[in-house]
Amino acid sequence: MGKVYDEVMWFKRKYPGSLGWRLKKHAKIIEMHLNAEEQPKFVFCGQLSVTGSNDIFTTCIVCLTNKRILIGRDLLVVGYRLNSITPDLFNDMQVYQGLLWGKVTIDTVKENVVINFLDKKCLAEVETAISSFMMEEKQKYQRNEDK
Repeated sequence: MGKVYDEVMWFKRKYPGSLGWRLKKHAKIIEMHLNAEEQPKFVFCGQLSVTGSNDIFTTCIVCLTNKRILIGRDLLVVGYRLNSITPDLFNDMQVYQGLLWGKVTIDTVKENVVINFLDKKCLAEVETAISSFMMEEKQKYQRNEDK
């Protein structure tokens, strides 16, 4: 398949408690939208909360690249959904650990993106990957704005 699919399968083997269905189709959506200079750095799967419900059929792949965060989901019947979060739109992130699963809420300028049903063992790694990337990239944006 592709680099995104290989990375998400590595994550799924390492953290089997994370919810993820139809990963090949989700990975294909992200691969289709990667720019030529973008490389996947960290990839994980979970459930994208669209309406606030805990519907286990709306799983997605979150791909942290060297430029942005892509969240891809192939819809069950027709079409797909892709969210792109650039460092300048990133505000904050919250991590919640429950009894069986955890969730990560990414607060952007326009919306909150909630990824549910993550294996609670992976939460620290996901938080570290997103936080360190966003801090590095935000500093680059601030330096460019100062010039």
